[in-house]
Amino acid sequence: SGDFARSLAVRLVCSGFRVVVGSRNPKRKASLFPAAAEVTFQAEAVKKADVIFVAIFREHYSTLCDLADVLVGKILVDVSNNTEINHHKESNAEYLASLFPACTVVKAFNVVSAWTLQSGARDGNKQVLICSNNQEAKRTIAEIAQVMGFTPVDMGCMSSACEIENIPLRLLPAWKIPIFLALGLFLCFFTYNLIRQVIHPYIREQKNKLYKIPIEVVNTTLPCVSYVMLSLVYLPGVLAACSQLYYGTKYRRFPDWLDQWLQHRKQIGLLSFFCAALHAVYSLCLPMRRSHRYLLIETAVKQAMEKKMTVWVEEEVWRMEIYISVGIIALGLLSLLAITSLPSIANSLNWREFSFIQ
Repeated sequence: SGDFARSLAVRLVCSGFRVVVGSRNPKRKASLFPAAAEVTFQAEAVKKADVIFVAIFREHYSTLCDLADVLVGKILVDVSNNTEINHHKESNAEYLASLFPACTVVKAFNVVSAWTLQSGARDGNKQVLICSNNQEAKRTIAEIAQVMGFTPVDMGCMSSACEIENIPLRLLPAWKIPIFLALGLFLCFFTYNLIRQVIHPYIREQKNKLYKIPIEVVNTTLPCVSYVMLSLVYLPGVLAACSQLYYGTKYRRFPDWLDQWLQHRKQIGLLSFFCAALHAVYSLCLPMRRSHRYLLIETAVKQAMEKKMTVWVEEEVWRMEIYISVGIIALGLLSLLAITSLPSIANSLNWREFSFIQ
């Protein structure tokens, strides 16, 4: 009768299922559940259902041992997760199956959050990963998930439960390499620009330009990272094509390093767009700096002292206008690439449309 159980009960009731909730304190918990859901003691609830969602922590599985006789032949759906990756030698689902060998255990719904269950599949991940050693039980849970508005994904036998339980605990597994790559490039270009724009003028001319570090040096670094990252999106495709031409077949497996590179192209491209977007924001903020205002005033004073009526240079004006215009167009095209790489957008395009945009 915890948070996940309440969200699950709400979603099941809304999907037309008859729901019975087992609790050690049914009177106290009844008000937390939908009126259509029956809240009773655990033993009574088990007798009234063929499919039982075990929404309790692993350490409390043993409290159900008193109900072993009543649970015979039932389908137990394990929805639990661990607090750490590979915290136990065996998965929670396998441990539950060992406690109740007369039951059929199915691992499912652990990658779906309580919020997603309450607000509906449209507001979260729609996939429900399912695994079990019993095909009929998997089919039953898959049908329930489908009626609830989710997309069931068969992950095979119970040995996959450990991998499924690790999924919610992983923090951006596909983003680690691209993020470290972007940070490495940023540090390299930042160091180069720091030496070129700050340290070198100080050593050669004794000019203190430390004020440039927060905005100007960073703003010069971001586009460098962006276009290198963008080139790294398309370079592995060229290398893969060369490999296929060299071996005369497209069925030969790529080397592991190239295979990993190809799989991370989407993340690398989105990080490229992120750096480009930051560069655009930094560029817009350049005239707002106090140092820029001081330099403008200083230039104006010098012109007045030298009695210059105008400093207009047609070539420089046109060069800057074209430069900014091309930059805006480039950011727009990169934005289009970034948007079409999102799964929700990419899934609405056929292969020819996606290739055309690329």
